[in-house]
Amino acid sequence: MILPRDYFDRPTLEVARSLVGKYLVRDQGSGLIVGRIIEVEAYIGTEDKACHASKGRTARTDVLFGPPGHAYVYLCYGMYEMLNVVTEREGFPAAILLRAVECDGRLIDGPGRLTRALGIDRRLNRCDLTLGQSLWFEDRGTAVPAGVLNSHPRIGVEYAGEWAHKPWRFRLTTDLSTSRRPRTRLSASKK
Repeated sequence: MILPRDYFDRPTLEVARSLVGKYLVRDQGSGLIVGRIIEVEAYIGTEDKACHASKGRTARTDVLFGPPGHAYVYLCYGMYEMLNVVTEREGFPAAILLRAVECDGRLIDGPGRLTRALGIDRRLNRCDLTLGQSLWFEDRGTAVPAGVLNSHPRIGVEYAGEWAHKPWRFRLTTDLSTSRRPRTRLSASKK
């Protein structure tokens, strides 16, 4: 089942916790790439100094203030595309960064690696992730067992002071997500 807009129109931390264990699906035309979500990171409102919206509404951050369920894709350090999904009510800027997925038994760990592996770039910025076209999220009925979802401080936002220490990064703890397997390239496969 494709996750609908009202799934994302909830408190960001609630959505972030529940998104772990769901599936990110990318259709590039030649087949689907499907990744089980292993790790996400939440950014909430203009007060959150780690959130891009803390600097105000700009052309870049405008999508964060828009309706929930849309993609916010931006370039980080001039070389890494980062995928976020907008959450909460329209007008309140909040989003969840996708940090790691499992595809075909391989861990793709890191938001830049994730977008490269799934062929996600800024052309998908503002994409409606609730339509089942190009990029979307699915619930495939696999529940995350109690005790395997851990929260941690966010990564790479030390400039945000006390906001950097918020335990708003959620990671599924499994043998796969804690191991350090060799990173491999993915090719699109037919569903």
